[in-house]
Amino acid sequence: MPALINNSQNKELQSALNKGYSEISQALEFMKSDIGEDVCPINYPARTFAPEYSKYFNTLKSEKNAGIISGSNEDGDINLNYKVFDNYKTYSKSQSVKTDIFDDGQFLLSDGALVLIENPNKEPYRIFITIDVNGPNKKPNVWGRDLFTFEITQNGKLLPMGMDGTTYTDMDKYCSKNSNERINGIACTAKALSDPNFFKTMY
Repeated sequence: MPALINNSQNKELQSALNKGYSEISQALEFMKSDIGEDVCPINYPARTFAPEYSKYFNTLKSEKNAGIISGSNEDGDINLNYKVFDNYKTYSKSQSVKTDIFDDGQFLLSDGALVLIENPNKEPYRIFITIDVNGPNKKPNVWGRDLFTFEITQNGKLLPMGMDGTTYTDMDKYCSKNSNERINGIACTAKALSDPNFFKTMY
Protein backbone atom coordinates (compact mmCIF):
# COMPACT_ATOMS: atom_id res chain seq x y z
CA MET A 1 0.00 0.00 0.00
CA PRO A 2 2.73 2.58 0.82
CA ALA A 3 4.30 1.90 -2.59
CA LEU A 4 0.98 2.58 -4.33
CA ILE A 5 0.52 5.81 -2.38
CA ASN A 6 4.04 6.98 -3.24
CA ASN A 7 3.54 6.10 -6.90
CA SER A 8 0.30 8.08 -7.00
CA GLN A 9 1.89 11.08 -5.30
CA ASN A 10 4.86 11.01 -7.66
CA LYS A 11 2.57 10.99 -10.69
CA GLU A 12 0.70 13.96 -9.26
CA LEU A 13 3.97 15.84 -8.73
CA GLN A 14 5.11 15.07 -12.28
CA SER A 15 1.83 16.36 -13.68
CA ALA A 16 2.01 19.45 -11.47
CA LEU A 17 5.55 20.20 -12.65
CA ASN A 18 4.50 20.00 -16.29
CA LYS A 19 1.57 22.31 -15.58
CA GLY A 20 3.74 24.74 -13.65
CA TYR A 21 6.36 24.84 -16.39
CA SER A 22 3.66 25.61 -18.92
CA GLU A 23 2.22 28.39 -16.77
CA ILE A 24 5.50 30.18 -16.09
CA SER A 25 6.53 29.83 -19.75
CA GLN A 26 3.22 31.21 -21.01
CA ALA A 27 3.36 34.14 -18.59
CA LEU A 28 6.86 34.99 -19.77
CA GLU A 29 5.75 34.90 -23.40
CA PHE A 30 2.87 37.29 -22.65
CA MET A 31 5.28 39.58 -20.84
CA LYS A 32 7.68 39.56 -23.79
CA SER A 33 4.82 40.38 -26.14
CA ASP A 34 3.71 43.34 -24.04
CA ILE A 35 7.16 44.88 -23.65
CA GLY A 36 8.14 44.13 -27.24
CA GLU A 37 11.44 42.45 -26.44
CA ASP A 38 13.01 39.52 -24.64
CA VAL A 39 13.01 39.53 -20.85
CA CYS A 40 16.72 39.73 -20.01
CA PRO A 41 18.08 39.82 -16.44
CA ILE A 42 20.32 42.83 -17.08
CA ASN A 43 17.19 44.97 -17.65
CA TYR A 44 15.70 44.21 -14.23
CA PRO A 45 17.37 45.78 -11.17
CA ALA A 46 17.00 43.97 -7.87
CA ARG A 47 13.44 42.96 -7.02
CA THR A 48 11.86 44.68 -10.02
CA PHE A 49 11.10 41.53 -12.02
CA ALA A 50 8.58 39.87 -9.70
CA PRO A 51 6.04 42.75 -9.58
CA GLU A 52 5.90 42.87 -13.38
CA TYR A 53 5.91 39.12 -13.93
CA SER A 54 3.21 38.43 -11.35
CA LYS A 55 0.73 40.48 -13.40
CA TYR A 56 0.52 37.59 -15.88
CA PHE A 57 -0.86 35.10 -13.34
CA ASN A 58 -4.07 34.64 -11.43
CA THR A 59 -2.71 35.22 -7.95
CA LEU A 60 -4.17 34.86 -4.50
CA LYS A 61 -1.41 36.87 -2.86
CA SER A 62 1.72 38.65 -3.99
CA GLU A 63 4.72 40.04 -2.14
CA LYS A 64 7.43 42.19 -3.72
CA ASN A 65 9.78 40.96 -1.03
CA ALA A 66 9.72 37.73 0.96
CA GLY A 67 6.55 37.54 2.99
CA ILE A 68 4.24 34.68 2.01
CA ILE A 69 6.73 32.31 3.52
CA SER A 70 9.64 33.63 5.53
CA GLY A 71 12.71 32.09 7.04
CA SER A 72 14.13 31.96 10.52
CA ASN A 73 17.62 32.85 11.67
CA GLU A 74 19.83 29.81 11.43
CA ASP A 75 21.16 28.84 14.85
CA GLY A 76 19.86 32.17 16.12
CA ASP A 77 22.53 34.12 14.24
CA ILE A 78 20.95 37.43 13.20
CA ASN A 79 24.08 38.48 11.29
CA LEU A 80 23.68 35.96 8.47
CA ASN A 81 22.68 37.45 5.11
CA TYR A 82 20.15 34.69 4.61
CA LYS A 83 17.72 32.71 6.70
CA VAL A 84 16.36 29.17 6.39
CA PHE A 85 12.95 27.88 5.38
CA ASP A 86 12.45 25.37 8.16
CA ASN A 87 9.76 23.44 6.26
CA TYR A 88 11.78 23.07 3.01
CA LYS A 89 14.61 20.55 2.62
CA THR A 90 17.35 20.02 0.06
CA TYR A 91 17.12 17.05 -2.31
CA SER A 92 19.11 14.81 0.05
CA LYS A 93 16.95 16.05 2.94
CA SER A 94 20.19 16.76 4.80
CA GLN A 95 19.41 20.38 5.65
CA SER A 96 16.85 23.14 5.42
CA VAL A 97 16.80 25.29 2.30
CA LYS A 98 18.32 28.78 2.61
CA THR A 99 16.23 31.81 1.66
CA ASP A 100 18.73 33.72 -0.45
CA ILE A 101 17.63 32.20 -3.79
CA PHE A 102 13.93 32.83 -3.10
CA ASP A 103 13.77 36.26 -1.48
CA ASP A 104 13.22 38.73 -4.33
CA GLY A 105 9.48 38.22 -4.71
CA GLN A 106 6.86 35.60 -3.98
CA PHE A 107 3.35 35.07 -5.27
CA LEU A 108 0.78 32.42 -4.51
CA LEU A 109 -1.24 31.26 -7.50
CA SER A 110 -4.95 30.55 -7.55
CA ASP A 111 -4.28 26.80 -7.84
CA GLY A 112 -2.17 26.87 -4.66
CA ALA A 113 1.27 26.76 -6.31
CA LEU A 114 3.88 29.18 -4.99
CA VAL A 115 6.31 31.07 -7.25
CA LEU A 116 9.53 32.43 -5.75
CA ILE A 117 11.91 34.79 -7.54
CA GLU A 118 15.66 35.40 -7.34
CA ASN A 119 16.56 38.77 -8.93
CA PRO A 120 19.69 40.17 -7.25
CA ASN A 121 21.40 43.47 -7.99
CA LYS A 122 24.86 42.12 -8.72
CA GLU A 123 26.82 40.58 -11.55
CA PRO A 124 26.35 38.17 -13.10
CA TYR A 125 22.76 39.43 -13.41
CA ARG A 126 20.31 36.55 -13.32
CA ILE A 127 16.70 35.68 -12.72
CA PHE A 128 15.69 32.37 -11.19
CA ILE A 129 12.04 31.30 -11.06
CA THR A 130 11.27 28.58 -8.56
CA ILE A 131 7.86 26.99 -8.22
CA ASP A 132 6.49 24.86 -5.42
CA VAL A 133 4.08 22.97 -7.63
CA ASN A 134 1.69 21.88 -4.87
CA GLY A 135 2.12 24.83 -2.55
CA PRO A 136 3.90 25.43 0.76
CA ASN A 137 1.32 23.64 2.87
CA LYS A 138 1.62 20.27 1.11
CA LYS A 139 4.48 17.86 1.49
CA PRO A 140 7.08 16.78 0.58
CA ASN A 141 8.47 20.35 0.37
CA VAL A 142 11.78 19.06 -0.97
CA TRP A 143 13.88 20.73 -3.66
CA GLY A 144 13.74 18.44 -6.70
CA ARG A 145 10.53 16.72 -5.62
CA ASP A 146 7.88 19.45 -5.50
CA LEU A 147 10.13 22.51 -5.58
CA PHE A 148 11.71 23.21 -9.00
CA THR A 149 13.92 26.01 -10.31
CA PHE A 150 14.17 27.58 -13.77
CA GLU A 151 16.52 30.27 -15.06
CA ILE A 152 16.03 33.15 -17.47
CA THR A 153 19.36 33.29 -19.27
CA GLN A 154 21.20 36.43 -20.33
CA ASN A 155 19.64 36.20 -23.82
CA GLY A 156 16.11 35.81 -22.45
CA LYS A 157 15.57 32.06 -22.70
CA LEU A 158 13.68 30.21 -19.96
CA LEU A 159 15.54 26.98 -19.21
CA PRO A 160 15.06 24.26 -16.59
CA MET A 161 17.91 24.54 -14.11
CA GLY A 162 20.46 21.80 -14.71
CA MET A 163 20.24 22.11 -18.48
CA ASP A 164 23.30 23.21 -20.45
CA GLY A 165 23.38 27.01 -20.44
CA THR A 166 22.11 27.39 -16.87
CA THR A 167 24.12 28.37 -13.81
CA TYR A 168 23.98 25.03 -11.99
CA THR A 169 24.57 21.88 -14.06
CA ASP A 170 26.68 19.60 -11.84
CA MET A 171 24.25 16.81 -10.94
CA ASP A 172 26.65 15.24 -8.44
CA LYS A 173 26.49 18.42 -6.37
CA TYR A 174 23.11 19.91 -7.21
CA CYS A 175 20.80 16.93 -7.78
CA SER A 176 22.10 14.05 -5.73
CA LYS A 177 20.70 12.02 -2.86
CA ASN A 178 24.23 11.93 -1.45
CA SER A 179 25.19 15.61 -1.68
CA ASN A 180 25.35 17.93 1.31
CA GLU A 181 25.61 21.01 -0.92
CA ARG A 182 23.36 23.68 0.56
CA ILE A 183 21.50 24.21 -2.74
CA ASN A 184 21.29 20.52 -3.60
CA GLY A 185 18.14 20.05 -5.67
CA ILE A 186 18.36 23.27 -7.66
CA ALA A 187 19.54 21.38 -10.78
CA CYS A 188 16.96 18.59 -10.63
CA THR A 189 14.46 20.41 -12.84
CA ALA A 190 16.13 19.46 -16.12
CA LYS A 191 16.28 15.82 -15.11
CA ALA A 192 12.71 15.82 -13.83
CA LEU A 193 11.46 17.09 -17.19
CA SER A 194 13.65 14.92 -19.43
CA ASP A 195 14.07 11.63 -17.58
CA PRO A 196 10.89 9.50 -17.71
CA ASN A 197 12.11 7.52 -14.68
CA PHE A 198 12.91 10.50 -12.47
CA PHE A 199 9.65 10.49 -10.53
CA LYS A 200 9.46 6.68 -10.52
CA THR A 201 12.74 6.42 -8.61
CA MET A 202 11.96 9.20 -6.18
CA TYR A 203 12.38 8.27 -2.54
